[in-house]
Amino acid sequence: MNKYKVGIVGATGMVGQRFITLMDGHPWFETVVLAASSRTAGKAYGEAISGRWKMDVPVPEWAENMVIMNADTDAEKIAGMVDFIFCAVDMNKDEIRALETRYAQLECPVVSNNSAHRGTPDVPMVIPEVNPEHIKVIDDQKKRLGTKRGFIAVKSNCSIQSYVPALHPLMKFGVSKVLACTYQAISGAGKNFETWPEMVDNLIPYIGGEEEKSEQEPMKVWGKVEGGVIVPAVKPQITTQCLRVPVTNGHMAAVFVSFDNCPNIEEVKEIWKNFKGRAQELELPTAPKQFLHYFEEDNMPQTKLCRNLENGMAVSIGRLRPDTQYDLKFVCLSHNTLRGAAGGAVLLAELLCAEGYIDAIH
Repeated sequence: MNKYKVGIVGATGMVGQRFITLMDGHPWFETVVLAASSRTAGKAYGEAISGRWKMDVPVPEWAENMVIMNADTDAEKIAGMVDFIFCAVDMNKDEIRALETRYAQLECPVVSNNSAHRGTPDVPMVIPEVNPEHIKVIDDQKKRLGTKRGFIAVKSNCSIQSYVPALHPLMKFGVSKVLACTYQAISGAGKNFETWPEMVDNLIPYIGGEEEKSEQEPMKVWGKVEGGVIVPAVKPQITTQCLRVPVTNGHMAAVFVSFDNCPNIEEVKEIWKNFKGRAQELELPTAPKQFLHYFEEDNMPQTKLCRNLENGMAVSIGRLRPDTQYDLKFVCLSHNTLRGAAGGAVLLAELLCAEGYIDAIH
């Protein structure tokens, strides 16, 4: 097959760096453009991120000498070179919305890691195993934008990537109430312990905007495409608390759930074990073979041991048991910069390509 030509816009940040590692050797995608702000535009990528590379693997050779383009002023040129872009820019939301809309109107599909367009009613916010059918709203979005190829699709917030996949196959039992407390890694803030030493031996019980996203975004994911927009679900009721913990990578969630018709413990485990989504049916390159893994051990899953399961794209679950206030409770874990950020966006791009929403024209 012809490889899709890809641009990474916001290539110097932590998520941009993760995109670069995931593009290294990808069977479908070839990165031909790296773009960032005016601060680094014109520099070779290796020079621009010298002393700032946060990944645990070296910068790929192909990226080292690639000259960074200006994400803003070179937008038209970039759009003409690629089949689509990944967007992971660090700007305010209004600026991100404007930039992503501009690329889409330049007939360049945008697969975004940013939150700016997650609330836009005709922009699909997709976890490929959970709500792949939402991509059909792209046809209506194109009509609004006046485009033939250009559109915006986004991945959801990293904090919901652990508990929403675990709850999704249980929705048929009438999930009515959910309490989720998340324990989120510092890489979610674009930091490591060197750049955020005050997080060592510390916990911060607040992450700005995170609880609102964690309560609202699942409702869009579980919504329905109607009248050219995604109409959010009205239940279950979700309440969350989100804490920053001294962990490099991996978001853990403690989940409490009530049902209209509560399934038994063994039934839930069997459902998780057998669950497959569209990403598995299509055998997408980045998709985990088994999406949901249940651990029987009382002390599992553990962040350090389980976050990289299936290349960081699987969800780990454990400690399923009855609760005195809710029906059931369990813990779950996902890798926040792989499944929760860049990896989730790569998987979404693969889904869009496989379903014919992105074609290889360059």
